[in-house]
Amino acid sequence: MWISIETRVQAPLQAAWQAWITPEDICCWNAASEDWCCPHATSDLRVGERFCYRMEARDGSMGFDFEGRYTRIQEMALIEYEMTDGRKVRIEFTENTDGVSVKESFEAEDVHTAEQQRLGWQAILDRFARHVEEKFSGKTG
Repeated sequence: MWISIETRVQAPLQAAWQAWITPEDICCWNAASEDWCCPHATSDLRVGERFCYRMEARDGSMGFDFEGRYTRIQEMALIEYEMTDGRKVRIEFTENTDGVSVKESFEAEDVHTAEQQRLGWQAILDRFARHVEEKFSGKTG
């Protein structure tokens, strides 16, 4: 089963794309809630190469590496990857008159309900949009 989520980012396509692929930016937005963080991210954005985003509870009680291998890249339009468990993910960037639409589709896993997965991934995507908009408007570094 595939799950799709989407957000709109009020910033130029270049700003959204760079925030998605730059490890320093990824560390700023890649968490589903304020009690989680992404202290470290690496990414080699080339087909066949890997990424790893460290996800941790801020209280240190748990953490995991979110890892995968890029399978398809279209500059400023599309990123596809396969996670280490074999599930596939597709991220589409579409420029609109009022900014950028970012649609993320992923294969569901069997541990959490589809709704739990949708809510968690959507929370991360919403944080991404806020990060890009704040960075583009000059509200953050």
